[in-house]
Amino acid sequence: MPTLHVTRELNNYFFSGGLRAALIRVFITGVAVFLAVMIVPGLEIDSVPAGIAAVLVLTFLNLLVRPILFVLTLPLIVLSLGLFLIVVNAVLLELTAYLVKGFSVTGFWPAVGGALVISLVTTALNAWTADHRPMERRSLPQRPPKIINPDD
Repeated sequence: MPTLHVTRELNNYFFSGGLRAALIRVFITGVAVFLAVMIVPGLEIDSVPAGIAAVLVLTFLNLLVRPILFVLTLPLIVLSLGLFLIVVNAVLLELTAYLVKGFSVTGFWPAVGGALVISLVTTALNAWTADHRPMERRSLPQRPPKIINPDD
């Protein structure tokens, strides 16, 4: 019976937290990027494959580069009460445009506008798709406390 328990745990891990959450995150970023391209003048995608590549590269950059930029710019983020995060996101959007052929950002302000739209859309969609169910807590059996008497 323990193998069934381990298999169920792996199944729950891959399809409830790990892989499923990653796919949902990529999908949400994709919706946000395509919405930003439609709304913000100065963001352009030449083709659908270029848009998909831009979404994947932006997700990858958000996963790896954004935490490094966050730590490096932490004093500016604190001084601006978090508004500098929009500039960090704009830099990541510019870097995505540099790396992906067919995705272009025409300047700094369109990058800021696109970063603002992407941030708002991903925040709203992440809040909507978040799992608000209470987590199952597993408690280990408690052993009685050991009483130490120094007099004995």
